[in-house]
Amino acid sequence: MRPGAEPDAPDAPPSGGARSELRRRIRERRRLRAGILALVSLVILGAVPLYFGIRTLAHDPVFDSLDQLGVPEWAAAKTVDDVSGSRWCLLDCRLRERTVESQRAPKETAQVYERALTDAGWRPWKVTRCPEQPAKGRYTCWRRDELTLDLWVREPTCVPPPVNGEPAIPPSPVAKPAAGKCTGSLVSVKVRNAIDDERTRPQPSTDPSLTGEDPFPTITDDPLGELTPSPS
Repeated sequence: MRPGAEPDAPDAPPSGGARSELRRRIRERRRLRAGILALVSLVILGAVPLYFGIRTLAHDPVFDSLDQLGVPEWAAAKTVDDVSGSRWCLLDCRLRERTVESQRAPKETAQVYERALTDAGWRPWKVTRCPEQPAKGRYTCWRRDELTLDLWVREPTCVPPPVNGEPAIPPSPVAKPAAGKCTGSLVSVKVRNAIDDERTRPQPSTDPSLTGEDPFPTITDDPLGELTPSPS
């Protein structure tokens, strides 16, 4: 009879080359994990400042300050914003314009907005060319730090609804709105950089003492004027 087979011997320890290959694979896996963690951290840390940076560039803080004016809801029923120009005044300085519909009369609406501007740090600005052209309603100018603000409150422009699918003809300026159908008021706010507002610069004067000549000379019928007698 043959002797019984010996039990299986335990696995022999890996050779030196196998151990080196195992250590190399472990190091590669660790480096890969570290690289993935670093990439994820970089994306997270860079995405937050990028998000707030894009948000800051896209939204003007001046509109935020206008949103914080303490006016009641009826004085800001509907708001439309418009912006043009460059914030850094590369070609044209930034111009911010806001149009607001109020549900109450122009007089009461103007008082509410002027009180809110005063509470927000704006100060009345008494300057010529405010407004630059005659305007109906109440038109006031304001200044705060490096900004100027024009506030214009007037009656709304009411357009009748379309008739038979055709657009209605706007009413003439002298026509009065029908009672109970055209109420409230319209508010326009224009904010500019003071350096871009021509009214902050020295205005030309027509004073003869400054210009050296009379801007309105007296014209006589004789084109040569009176002749100076020659000495005898």
